[in-house]
Amino acid sequence: MVLFAIAAAAFVATFAGGLFALRLKDRLHLVLGFSAGAVIGVAFFELLPEAVEAGARFDSARTLLSWGAAGFLFYLILDRIALHYAGLRAETQTTGHSLRGTLGAGSLSAHSVLDGIAIGLAFQISAAIGIIVTVGVLAHDFSDGINTMNVVLKNGGGQAQAMRWLLTDAIAPLAGILLTMLFTLPAPMFGRVLAVFFGFFLYIGASDFIPESQHAHPKFFTTAMTLLGAGVIYAAVAMTMR
Repeated sequence: MVLFAIAAAAFVATFAGGLFALRLKDRLHLVLGFSAGAVIGVAFFELLPEAVEAGARFDSARTLLSWGAAGFLFYLILDRIALHYAGLRAETQTTGHSLRGTLGAGSLSAHSVLDGIAIGLAFQISAAIGIIVTVGVLAHDFSDGINTMNVVLKNGGGQAQAMRWLLTDAIAPLAGILLTMLFTLPAPMFGRVLAVFFGFFLYIGASDFIPESQHAHPKFFTTAMTLLGAGVIYAAVAMTMR
């Protein structure tokens, strides 16, 4: 029941991001700045320590960090594929823009399925891990909603098409959560999976959110929001450890 409530929250976060992209563009950099700090905070203050602790009986710290690096690089590949097909790099031609928007939105929706898988597997490890991963995923889903709306509209798609893709992206985390109900993660994999998630979140925060939030916007307030986001996660994790 908790997982379905989280899927509903992910739906709301994604949809809210898409609507935000339409109506409140001037504040977008502050939201992305906070999201960057929150996602990076989840990576460093929760996922990495938990990966080392959960995997200590089965793997060395070096092995777990290698899994983390693999997660970072794997997400890098997914992101480059999405950018390639979305045509988000500086191109001035209009031919094929609608197709690139469709491919880009489809890639983002696939990423959202991965978000749902992350939540489902995290709850298999423990409720505490599941909750902290959910916090990071919800921040990511808000950004996904923004990006889904933007990639369709910027590539020649209409608002109706953008809303259809936004709905698809919002439902995608539920599909990922349902997939994790079909199998149980073995205990020796707990640390490795957490390390891979660490790599995912580190990439999302450092290579996606921070550059996007800093682009053509006041740097001081955006940076302050990033620090605030990381601080909020640090405080939340510290409270759960008492």
